[in-house]
Amino acid sequence: MRRAMIAGLLAATLAPTIAQAQTGELRHDRREIREEQRDVARDYRRGASPERIRDDRRDVREARREYRDDWRDYRGRHPDFYRGPAWVGPRGYRWRPVTVGHRFDPVFYDRRYWIDPYRYHLRPVRGYERWVRYGRDVVLIDMRNGRVLEINNGFFF
Repeated sequence: MRRAMIAGLLAATLAPTIAQAQTGELRHDRREIREEQRDVARDYRRGASPERIRDDRRDVREARREYRDDWRDYRGRHPDFYRGPAWVGPRGYRWRPVTVGHRFDPVFYDRRYWIDPYRYHLRPVRGYERWVRYGRDVVLIDMRNGRVLEINNGFFF
């Protein structure tokens, strides 16, 4: 009995630490992407050679790929977190695949469909942008005109 209690206490103290380490890794990856993007912008301003700019762009792609891989690992370890309730769309509408640039009616990006980007480790929103749940997908929408800016297909299980 005593061993079970000690094991339970140990698990209760270590689980948040492990989750926090994973979140810290994703935060570090986002910071790395921003730094690489700054390098590209700085080289453009300074008139660097095309080879240097191409190398910097490759570094940005690699940083994004690493972030995506770490995010997928996080999502794979926490599948219940991404099992949301069934999506119920606006009355009279049904789900159809969309692409970047698609324009949604305002009923699709109503407040009840908004997703918290920090909770799900999504890119932070700027200005009039909002992450919206659309079926199993999560879509970044410009609230001023309803245009799709980014899509994460199959986000929810």
